[in-house]
Amino acid sequence: MKNITIVLGSDHAGFEMKEQIKKYLETQGVKVQDMGCNNTESCDYPDFALAVGEKIRTGQCQQGILVCGTGVGMAIAVNKVPGVRAANIFEPEIAQLAREHNNANVLTMGSRFIDLEKAVAITEKFINTPFAGDRHAKRVDKITAIEKQYSL
Repeated sequence: MKNITIVLGSDHAGFEMKEQIKKYLETQGVKVQDMGCNNTESCDYPDFALAVGEKIRTGQCQQGILVCGTGVGMAIAVNKVPGVRAANIFEPEIAQLAREHNNANVLTMGSRFIDLEKAVAITEKFINTPFAGDRHAKRVDKITAIEKQYSL
């Protein structure tokens, strides 16, 4: 695995999966920053999405992983942070393509729809696949231009 720092976050529905992914990453020698949540009590996913997004925006962490019940709410919220390109992933092959083609830097997953084994496989693909650049770089640059156009 890469020598990077990955920032993690979850809401209550994703807490247990986040904790297992954290343990897995640490056993692989990956540096991890955990932005919460810290238990299964009901909480608001946008708070944790923002905390992870800020770590990516400021360059303190190179990639992020967010887990909630579906992954959708986390993806919507974290994609509001400038510089974040989050993808809600359910299959390892899509994780690979999100990295190769879209230079996605935040992975979101739904704990109610994938098991831990698949979440680990998705995580592996996501963090080990480089951005292909080339023709894809032009397209990612266009996404960045759209973001800048609407920034205040």
